[in-house]
Amino acid sequence: MSLDERAPAVASTVSPPVPARRQSPGPAKAVVVIAPLSLTIALGLWGIRRQNTMWGDESVTYQLAHRDLSQIWHTAQHVDLVHALYYAVMHEIFGLFGGGLLTLRLPSVVAMSVAASGVGLLALRLAGPRAGLLAGLVFPLLPQVQKYAQEGRSYAMVCALVTWATYALVVSVPHRARWRWAVYGSIMLLACLLHEFAVLALVAHGVTLVVSRVPRPVLRAWSVAAAGVVAGLLPLAICSAGQSEQVSWIGGPVRLRYFLVVAVVGVACARAPLGVRGPVRLSALAVPILVLPGLLLLITSLVKPLFVDRYVLYSNIGIALLLGAWMDHFHRRQQSPRNAWIAAVAVLAALVPPSLSLRTPQSRSNDVTAIGATVRKEGRPGDGLLYLSGRQRILTAANPEDTRFLTDLALAQDPVSSNTLAGVELPAQDIAARMLEFDRIVAVRAAGGAHSLTNPQEKAKTSTLRRHFREYGTTHVNGARVTVYIRDHAPTPKAGPRSSSRERAVG
Repeated sequence: MSLDERAPAVASTVSPPVPARRQSPGPAKAVVVIAPLSLTIALGLWGIRRQNTMWGDESVTYQLAHRDLSQIWHTAQHVDLVHALYYAVMHEIFGLFGGGLLTLRLPSVVAMSVAASGVGLLALRLAGPRAGLLAGLVFPLLPQVQKYAQEGRSYAMVCALVTWATYALVVSVPHRARWRWAVYGSIMLLACLLHEFAVLALVAHGVTLVVSRVPRPVLRAWSVAAAGVVAGLLPLAICSAGQSEQVSWIGGPVRLRYFLVVAVVGVACARAPLGVRGPVRLSALAVPILVLPGLLLLITSLVKPLFVDRYVLYSNIGIALLLGAWMDHFHRRQQSPRNAWIAAVAVLAALVPPSLSLRTPQSRSNDVTAIGATVRKEGRPGDGLLYLSGRQRILTAANPEDTRFLTDLALAQDPVSSNTLAGVELPAQDIAARMLEFDRIVAVRAAGGAHSLTNPQEKAKTSTLRRHFREYGTTHVNGARVTVYIRDHAPTPKAGPRSSSRERAVG
């Protein structure tokens, strides 16, 4: 039999190859969403009260969110316009769930949990299920993420919005549907309205698209969306520029070391051949959002100091993606997973000390509950109360009971009625005159915070204390010094002014 004659018989006995069934992504996606979400909630609830303490920025949120919406708006015209939307959101949350300490911080826990799920889905789409799970679990373990997941400020919400805007960007590239780009632009605009520096993530997204060499129609669609975000943000940016004194406390880069360390680690991870799925590579997405926002703030700081690590908290999206994908790559290269497990245990052990530290009152730059309690302890009914400077009045405003029986010597109009954060102070000569009516004064001074001697009120406070009073005792607390002064002519420290002290007490 010839070869040609045998061929049909062979063909008849061989069945055509059956295409392999593609595994449904549903279960993997569910794990990638639920596991990071659960871990972030667990870490967020762990020690969330921080021994029932609160620090200064949270105190501002607490005070403003308890005002009505019209008062929040009027206050924002004078100060802190950049956070006005966040205060309005927290006002509504307080109205629904009560205005306690847990309500102050739980929105940040929820927001960071949503961000962790978004990080996992991003890595799943760009590098596969295992990378997605690892990235989603790495994100809530990062010290900076753990810290701001438990703070009553806008940064966790901004991080969540930027995360999901980034996911919308990645999804929009291959599909190019206009509604997807509209969703992307809307989420980014909301993030920017919560905090202006979220706009730096927009720059990182643009660099990602250019590096990825996406088609021109995609670049045009992103440009239109980006222009809409900038246009929507511009009125807020222009108005808030007149409140630049709000960041006058920044003398140089704040907590720069963390940013530098994670940037170096992230760039090192990006050198590995990480998983590639779709038109956008993981490293092309993660490196720009990790490095560019902080780098742009540092460059701006050459003109005006603006770099604070929490302003670019969303940069942690980048390091989580890179670490998750790198661990997935490392696992695939290992013949035995034992080395991977050893490395994971070592990293978790190293994270325990900072995680414990972040849940103590000392982990923040000040503790307004301790400051207020110290004022209450050191002061006597009818004593004078003095803030050096007046802006530090917010350090005792969280609990009015702490200063209820003391007379605020410099206050002309309280913060609520004046639609300000710290109230309006009397003219310098009136402050000096009121000080001389008292034999005991409790002075509050922020630790390491110099008060301006070019300000007439501050100069009057300091000079009057120096000329007519002597220090009786100082108590150092986290973030401030509380000093009791007595009049030089007073033989013993006695409470209050020589005239009716209780009638002057602040209610």
